[in-house]
Amino acid sequence: MSDIFFSRLKPGLIFDLGSYTFEAHAIKDFAHKFDPQPFHMDETAAKQSHFGGLCASGWHVCAIFMKLNVANGDEALLSATGWTGPLPERGPSPGLRDLQWRCPTYAGDTLTYRSTLTEARHTQSRPGWGLMQTEVEATNQNDESVMLFQSAVFLRSDT
Repeated sequence: MSDIFFSRLKPGLIFDLGSYTFEAHAIKDFAHKFDPQPFHMDETAAKQSHFGGLCASGWHVCAIFMKLNVANGDEALLSATGWTGPLPERGPSPGLRDLQWRCPTYAGDTLTYRSTLTEARHTQSRPGWGLMQTEVEATNQNDESVMLFQSAVFLRSDT
C-alpha cells in the first residue's frame, strides 16, 4: 500500500459493512450444522429457555460479519477513505480479541455491521506490510450493541 493510501487511514474512520435479517429458518439451519443447542433450533424449547425465544448462535452472528466484510469491505474502505485508486492486497488476519455477545439476536432481528478504525501502522516484523486494527460492532434494529470485538488485518505496504 502506498504511503499516500496509508496516510488516509485515520483512527475513527467508520466502515459500514451492511445489514442482515436473521430469519428463523436460517437460524435453525446454522444451528443444526454448527451449534445444536435447543434455543437455536426449536421455538418451543427456546421459549422455555432463559432467552425466551428463538435466537441466533453468536457464531452465526460472527459468520454474517465475515460474509458482509468480504462482500462489502472494499467498498466500505474506499468510501471511508475517499481513495479512488486500487486497494492494497489484504493479507492474513493475526486474529481477533475480546469477542463479546452482548445481547441475543432473535428471529426477525436485523443487525447492522460496522468496523471502526482504531489504529493503522507499518509493521517491523513483516516488512512490506502494515497492520490495520478495528473495532467491529453489530447493532440491532433498536440500536442495541449485539456483538463487539477487536480485529486486525495485514495490508501490503510495498505496492
